[in-house]
Amino acid sequence: MPTALITGITGQDGAYLSQLLLSKGYRVVGLLRRSASADVVGLRLHWLGIADQVELMDGNLTDLSSLIRIIQDVKPDEVYNLAAQSFVAASWQQPLLTGNVTGLSAVNVLEAVRIVNPAIRFYQASSSEMFGKIQDKVQSEKTPFYPRSPYAVAKLYAHWMTVNYRESFGLHASSGILFNHESPLRGIEFVTRKVTDGVARIKLGLAKSLALGNLDATRDWGHARDYVEAMWLMLRQDKPDDYVVATGRTTSIREFCRIAFGHVGLDYSAHVTTSAAFLRPAEVDVLLGDASKAKNALGWAARTSLEDMIAEMVEADLARHRAKLAG
Repeated sequence: MPTALITGITGQDGAYLSQLLLSKGYRVVGLLRRSASADVVGLRLHWLGIADQVELMDGNLTDLSSLIRIIQDVKPDEVYNLAAQSFVAASWQQPLLTGNVTGLSAVNVLEAVRIVNPAIRFYQASSSEMFGKIQDKVQSEKTPFYPRSPYAVAKLYAHWMTVNYRESFGLHASSGILFNHESPLRGIEFVTRKVTDGVARIKLGLAKSLALGNLDATRDWGHARDYVEAMWLMLRQDKPDDYVVATGRTTSIREFCRIAFGHVGLDYSAHVTTSAAFLRPAEVDVLLGDASKAKNALGWAARTSLEDMIAEMVEADLARHRAKLAG
């Protein structure tokens, strides 16, 4: 039975990756940062019905000693580094924390792997935000990076350090440059989930309007459930490499709203307002990925359409709010 260690296991991607690996016969161990909110920390794992099938170990990405001990104890065959301070807006308020947790801590994991067992296969969660102020209309592995937030800069540091550990120490270390990926497990602070939750509240009479930022920013949105499969496939390859993971379709936030509100028979323009409070200091206007390399080398392609994903998210948020109302 192969063993996988996942950092960020209680996040959206960590939960879906756990579900995938369990279905493939893995022992799944998650790194868990001790938190005062321990009662809600496993909500996503519970949502997927797998909370009792994963092992959770106390540790912290910023503490190399704890990572070394955990890797020694767990003896993983694969390590997936998904943990980060991953909210772009928060990275402007907490740039040093973001640099430490999202950037430097990835190197702590790499260093722990190198020290304990360099044969471990390593996956780094890179981000399309690294492209930032886009240098090509469609972004591939060869597109130059131009990060536009502390989060993106931190991710870029972690990305290039992964490349350096691969090339310098021979680690089987791969990075997935994942474009935006969403699901019913997405955090409420992210715009897609903010929209679908807003749709549910307005439909159920719990709210009348939804305030957003730049409606004309466009993103390449896929489903997290599809994207974690690409992570697993990267570690199946003989040689490590970096791969863009995307749908190849870009959609504006405005259009996302139109689809989401339309799913419950509402007109988004009657409910959505804009607020400068939600604008970024430096906007990333367009992201559109070319996943040809992942398709050709990994045999991977996104399976869930944007419309189906939005419908799934809206229905999940309707169910959440109805359950609260039923109390």
